[in-house]
Amino acid sequence: MSKTAITTSSAPAAIGPYSQAVRVPAGDMIFCSGQIGLDPSSGDMVEGGVEAQARCALENLRAVLGAAGARFEDVVRTTVFLADMGDFARVNAIYEQYFEGVAPARAAVQAAALPKGALFEIDAIAVLPG
Repeated sequence: MSKTAITTSSAPAAIGPYSQAVRVPAGDMIFCSGQIGLDPSSGDMVEGGVEAQARCALENLRAVLGAAGARFEDVVRTTVFLADMGDFARVNAIYEQYFEGVAPARAAVQAAALPKGALFEIDAIAVLPG
């Protein structure tokens, strides 16, 4: 799939590994539900704090994308939910390892509470070539 980063100096520049917007050709769209740091084999939250939960949630997202025939490269939009916005920089460093090349458009939000007491959650939209 070909995706193009859209940038403009008329809006604030991206302050992390994301694009202001992403243009994609029409194709199959995949809307992924939020993933948290649950170990898929045990159903328990992984230990190790927000970094471990972020890695696990991103691996869970990789599995969901893979089941749909997609990869991280096909993701055009994510939303990251944090229990504490103070964790943003640590999570951003991990997120950046998963999304290379044209980074997806993204929003990051501090949530009052996340499922199962999670510290991190991510959802995604991917587009497969049509």
